Amino acid sequence: MSMHLVQEIITKHKAGDHTGIFSNCSANEYVLRAVMRRAKQHNLPALIEATANQVNQFGGYTGQTPQMFATWVFELAKKENFDTSMLILGGDHLGPLTWSTIPGISENEAMANAEKLIYDYVRAGFTKIHIDTSMHLSSDDKTKPLSDEIIAKRGARLCQVAESAGSPVYIIGSEVPIPGGATESESLEVTSADDCKATIAAFKDAFYERGLHEAWERVVGVVVQPGVEFGEDDVFVYDRQKAGSLCQAIKGSTLVFEGHSTDYQPRWALHEMVEDGIVILKVGPALTFALREALFALENIEKIMMRGRGVILSNFADTLETAMLEVPGNWNKHYHGDGFKQRVNRAYGFSDRVRYYLPEPSVKQSIERLVSNLKDGAPLPLLSQFMPIQYQRVRDENMQNTADELILDRIGNCIDDYVFAVKG
Repeated sequence: MSMHLVQEIITKHKAGDHTGIFSNCSANEYVLRAVMRRAKQHNLPALIEATANQVNQFGGYTGQTPQMFATWVFELAKKENFDTSMLILGGDHLGPLTWSTIPGISENEAMANAEKLIYDYVRAGFTKIHIDTSMHLSSDDKTKPLSDEIIAKRGARLCQVAESAGSPVYIIGSEVPIPGGATESESLEVTSADDCKATIAAFKDAFYERGLHEAWERVVGVVVQPGVEFGEDDVFVYDRQKAGSLCQAIKGSTLVFEGHSTDYQPRWALHEMVEDGIVILKVGPALTFALREALFALENIEKIMMRGRGVILSNFADTLETAMLEVPGNWNKHYHGDGFKQRVNRAYGFSDRVRYYLPEPSVKQSIERLVSNLKDGAPLPLLSQFMPIQYQRVRDENMQNTADELILDRIGNCIDDYVFAVKG
């Protein structure tokens, strides 16, 4: 059996070539197209991941099953003329999380749903699977942390189901991020080397107990907290000295670390993370944050160009704010402070709760109108004012001056930091 693309990258890294891979956690079409374009430009794999609450057998919040999501992503790849042999689909936090907080659901029912979830992902062609069983279920004592043994045994149970559907590579562990991002620096602790080693040992024992020896050879990484996170309006930047002991824990092994919540890290920090063994960098909110920035910039251009000329304007920002106020459940537990601070964070916060509202019919229609109104692009002086990086590319590199291309390239600016970090 040929080596998985992720395994190839890890093999090179272990041999001293500090390459890595960035994982894109988004179901937004603009984001995925931008990812494929940058990956194609730099001859890199495009690793696209869906989360358990986003895509599952019941549709998730995107309304897509794993097979639907996989089919859609491959269709996008063909439209972008992206080599599908370089496309990797991943499943993130696959386990009972989605059903762990629903009242009345037993442990057996939650785990049965998780088994169906992971089977459907692998069956649909997802070849990188993060098994996450770190959450309490109804039978667990919620006053105590779950033991490594319980987490690992449940994880091995899910792995056995996954093996019946295919032969993916696996990620184990979970840093269990604070919902919506950390808000105080003292709440952010780097995973200890001892805890990391205990997690690995417990999972290996649990896999072997179920006879999953061959599957264990395809466990390529461990999710840890290396000290990176973001909140409403701040970012905790990687400190390699604080993560030094943790990073030494896997030296000499075949495993690497997977870092979650790497959004908004400076490119030098991302590069240091890869050098230190955090080879898989996950990013999501920063990509839709860049998309939102592009849409706000284009709306400013639209207003200046077309107000008073009989053109129906998109009113994107106002439409978005209305949608967020009408259905506050996706942001009100994440943004704090008075009304002014909440209003600012709804639109601009690093936690980027905006991404949950982009598929709303009114918001989607507003975006479509904005793109249509600016289908012929923007005057260069306005582009220089509101999208200066894209202005330079249009001016110097003959980039197309259309709303679609401007949006895709603005997202690409974020992706460029990850390209810099993983190319070695």
